[in-house]
Amino acid sequence: MSRRIKGLVEFEDDGGEVVRYVRHARGGGLVSPAAHVHEGAWLAETSYVEAGAVVHDRARVGAGSWVDVDVVVGAGAVVGSNVHLGAGTRVGTGARIGTAARIGERVVIEPRAIVAADQVVLDGATVTGPAPGRRSRYGRAA
Repeated sequence: MSRRIKGLVEFEDDGGEVVRYVRHARGGGLVSPAAHVHEGAWLAETSYVEAGAVVHDRARVGAGSWVDVDVVVGAGAVVGSNVHLGAGTRVGTGARIGTAARIGERVVIEPRAIVAADQVVLDGATVTGPAPGRRSRYGRAA
């Protein structure tokens, strides 16, 4: 069941619990009242940001993406469409995550690192950032 109240979206999850989200001003993505999304961030209308998550200025989250509990998305980072960022993950400033990537729990994606589309990053992994002046690429041949 879904219910709309001005600026608030409520629905019942699989466990029968009512969950509430508010629409973000830029893009209209759904944000838990217990999350913090900077006013300069952009969230696609069908994206979700869960409780405890932080999305910094100039970050972009694509359509159908899910920013799970306690995730931090750094300034200027880009999260593609249909991406899942697992609980406790840290996405560094300027990092790029490709479409349909699946990022496990407690992953660290360093600043300016790139995760290619359709890649799976396992729980607890670290995706290293580039050497100065270069970008790293997770899931691509050298």
